Amino acid sequence: MKSNSPFPFQFELFGNLYHYHYLFETLAFIIGVRVYYYLKKGISDPISDENRLWIMLGAMLGALIGSRVVAVLETPEVVAHLSFSVLYQSKTIVGGLLGGLFGVEIIKKIISVNIASGDIYVIPILTALFIGRIGCFSMGIDEPTYGIPTSSLFGMDLGDGIERHPIMLYEMFYLVVLLIFFRSIKNKKLINGDRFKLFMILYFLFRFLVEFIKPYQPLFLNLSSIHWSALLIFAYYYQFIIRISKSIFIRSQHYG
Repeated sequence: MKSNSPFPFQFELFGNLYHYHYLFETLAFIIGVRVYYYLKKGISDPISDENRLWIMLGAMLGALIGSRVVAVLETPEVVAHLSFSVLYQSKTIVGGLLGGLFGVEIIKKIISVNIASGDIYVIPILTALFIGRIGCFSMGIDEPTYGIPTSSLFGMDLGDGIERHPIMLYEMFYLVVLLIFFRSIKNKKLINGDRFKLFMILYFLFRFLVEFIKPYQPLFLNLSSIHWSALLIFAYYYQFIIRISKSIFIRSQHYG
C-alpha cells in the first residue's frame, strides 16, 4: 500500500541515509548518566563508590546479555539460524532491564552488598527511556515497536500506508506520567529499594499489556518473550506486590 507518511525520519551523511534513532540512543545514554550523577550529588549514598561501580558494571553486562536474549526470542524462528550479526542487532529495553536486574543481584552477592541499590536509578532510567523512545518513534515501521492496525482516532501511518497504534507515543506519554509520579513521591518515606521495585512493576505491567496491540510472535502459551519477561518480574517481586497491595487496601478502608 502506498504511503505518504514522513516515516521513517532519516538524515543523509556522505551519501548514505541513517536513522535518527542512533543519535537519540546515544543521547539517551549520555543524558541518563548525567541525570544520575546530578541526583547522586544530593544524597548520602550508603554504598561506596567502588561498590557502586561494580554494581553498574553488573547492570551493564546483564543488560547487554538480557536485551539480546529477549529480543531474539521475540522472533523464535530466528533461533534455529542464529548468527552473531543477528544477535548484535537484536535488542530490547525489556530484556535490558531484566538482565540488568539479575546482573546487579549477582554482582551484589559477589561483593557482599546487602543494601537495595536501585532507587537512585529510577529517574535516570525514565529520562533515558523517554529520549530513546523518540528515536524509536522516528523509525516508524523500520523499528519493530509499531502496533497492529487500528481504526481508532489514535491510528497513524508509520510508513506502510496502514493506520496503526503508535506504541512508542503511548509509551512516551506513560513515561511522562511515571516521571511526574516518582517526582511527586520524592519526599515520601518508603523502604529503601521500593521505588525501584515499583518502577519495575509499573513499567513491565505497561509492556505486558501493550504487547497485545503489537504484531508479536508467540514464544509459549500464546505469549511473547516480552510477556514472559514481565511475568518473571512479577514473580520475582511477588512479595513486594502483596505488601503494597495490602497497604493500598488498608488505606482505602481507612479513608472509605
